[in-house]
Amino acid sequence: MKAYRASILSFSGLGAELEAHLEGDGLLVVGADAHNPSRQVILAAGDYNTTLSNWTRQHREALRVEDIEQLPGKILAPGFVDLHVHYPQLDVIGSPADGLLPWLENYTFAQEMKFQDFNHAASVAELFLDELTNNGVTTALTFASSHKHSVEALFKAAQKRRLRLITGLCLMDQHAPQGLQQQTDTSLDDSEALIRHWHGVDRLGYAITPRFVPTSSRAQLEGAGELAKQHPSTWIQSHVSENTDEIAWVQSLHPESRSYLSVYDNFGLLRERSVYAHCIYLDDEDRALLRERKAAAALCPTSNLFLGSGHFDYDRAERHGFMYGLGSDVGGGTSFSPFKTMLGAFYTAQQQNSPGGHPPQYASKAQHLWWQHTAGAAQALGLEGVIGNLKVGHEADFLILNPKATPLLARRTAQAQNTQELLFSMIVLGDDRLVERTVIS
Repeated sequence: MKAYRASILSFSGLGAELEAHLEGDGLLVVGADAHNPSRQVILAAGDYNTTLSNWTRQHREALRVEDIEQLPGKILAPGFVDLHVHYPQLDVIGSPADGLLPWLENYTFAQEMKFQDFNHAASVAELFLDELTNNGVTTALTFASSHKHSVEALFKAAQKRRLRLITGLCLMDQHAPQGLQQQTDTSLDDSEALIRHWHGVDRLGYAITPRFVPTSSRAQLEGAGELAKQHPSTWIQSHVSENTDEIAWVQSLHPESRSYLSVYDNFGLLRERSVYAHCIYLDDEDRALLRERKAAAALCPTSNLFLGSGHFDYDRAERHGFMYGLGSDVGGGTSFSPFKTMLGAFYTAQQQNSPGGHPPQYASKAQHLWWQHTAGAAQALGLEGVIGNLKVGHEADFLILNPKATPLLARRTAQAQNTQELLFSMIVLGDDRLVERTVIS
């Protein structure tokens, strides 16, 4: 059991009812879950004096003040959840782009072919996880490459660190370089084997992962849908409606489908625990379908800005009520930093006008931006109540933030008049230096 004394950031409510709470002098107690001793959870959280008094009254073993780590001026915050990132694209960050499809052909596929080498995959997996944790990401839904051992390398590295990580074999059996294409049956057999070996082991989860519609044959999509049916606790991840050229390509391949998103639905790949990246060019029927299927969108603002893809429509997302959260989308995304991703989401929201002529009601607010990368992303993964918040029973993944990490940040945060100003100043000025420590359950 361990205890920490600092300010504590947590969230409650949704939409207009969403509130960010900052307990100025808080106490966070973490320890073994009574039902699963190998799992570290939050045992108590709240005002320091009240929580300490309640703990002493309710437990035989009192918390001694000398056993509490004192963190004056620091903030305990939920670990960030990255809803969409590509570990084989670590070396693609910053490659010049003329749009999504040329960028894939000129840079991304060449890097991903290097993952035919297990040693390369293993070394990149370690650096990738270093970058995530250094930037305060404690849960990630990530793509691997189309090589089975790339999945195994990442799972092994994450297991060693006790990270909550979800990944899967990238399914590609057409319209891709030979070094990335798989035999259809082999790709599905490999996916099945990986599910049976890794899904649900420690804090690891498997995601059935068609790259996107153009690179999977009908047979592969059908097989992926069958896997999803046989293994309902797995996740599904892919891309949808990111780029207008991509959409036209999908329409030419599947003229019978009403929309790009409906292709996935037709193959049984739209359900709970399915997360689709980008979702820029959806219509209202697509948005209603996401809500009906209890699927989620992963917003990737720095990638969308960098590749010139377009902007996610926050206002219509709120009106249709489907789930969404934030992803870095490295390497189309330009940074592992959740602060940069949240700032990109703010820019995206600022570009949009609701019927009243203002940015979407919630999306541009600091607490909502932060929620999209923590509790909101956890909800999108079907892990609400498990991760993404600092409340009793949640897994003990959290950050120790130093709002005085840089002179400029210290100067600005010292002038914050309320929680909203404090959170917003950290979004704008924060980077990995703000994350003093990442604590993993």
